[in-house]
Amino acid sequence: MLIAIGFLIVLLSVFGGFVLTGGSLGPIFQPIELLIIGGAGVGSFIAANNGKAITATIRSSRRFYRSSKYNRETYLELLSVIYKLLNKMRRDGMLAAERDIESPQESTIFQEHPEILEDPMMVNFIADYLRLMISGNMDPQELDELMLHEIETVEDEASIPADALHKVGDAMPAFGIVAAVLGVVRALSTADVPPDVMGQMIAHALVGTFLGILLGYGFITPLATRIERQVTEIVKTLQVIRVTLLASMQGYAPQLAVEFGRKALHTAERPSFTELEDHVRGAKTEA
Repeated sequence: MLIAIGFLIVLLSVFGGFVLTGGSLGPIFQPIELLIIGGAGVGSFIAANNGKAITATIRSSRRFYRSSKYNRETYLELLSVIYKLLNKMRRDGMLAAERDIESPQESTIFQEHPEILEDPMMVNFIADYLRLMISGNMDPQELDELMLHEIETVEDEASIPADALHKVGDAMPAFGIVAAVLGVVRALSTADVPPDVMGQMIAHALVGTFLGILLGYGFITPLATRIERQVTEIVKTLQVIRVTLLASMQGYAPQLAVEFGRKALHTAERPSFTELEDHVRGAKTEA
């Protein structure tokens, strides 16, 4: 929703301001210029990326209109799931949570939090590292290094679409200049036309520069930035899980371990100490 509102504001500000100054939108409508600029942008995108990057970028477009997936309620649910698992392991032994880890879809703990269960990334990250904790063959420092390495890999992979779109967005003004130069060449090649027609042809050519800049910085680059924000949220979620599990490995009680995770959140989504305590207390009662 926000991205649609942003694009609408861009269009109204640019074209509405132009009309208010007495301009006419007729000369700006140049479909051939759009074909040249858009086709060059798509061609450069295909040429610069492999199949995996192209597929990842297309898939990421499904998330453009989605609002923030990870909010305060999501993190409360996430910390509650981790608390329940850690509490079960602390109370009944490390192997008590093995069934929950091996089959999360059948786990009553995960089923009580469907929002978390529907996110394979979070479920797999929790299960993988709890499995390693149960094995007892890794010290906290080794596990921390492994988690950091995986988080870095996830971040790099998720950032591929944003990087690809950023490069296309940066190239669009140059493609706009290409379209404008072609239009000027066409105008000058017909120098025998009347001055008013010549002026109109040059005006049409200059629209290419305008469209290239508008498409690049008004539409494509914001999409890339939006993906970067989503990647930041993904990484932040994994960091919350990492900090909480490491605190547990260091010997802290589950209720204190989730407090470590709470501190890893940004202030906009971070629940208060009382909020988390009440939520966890409810989870503790259910457990």
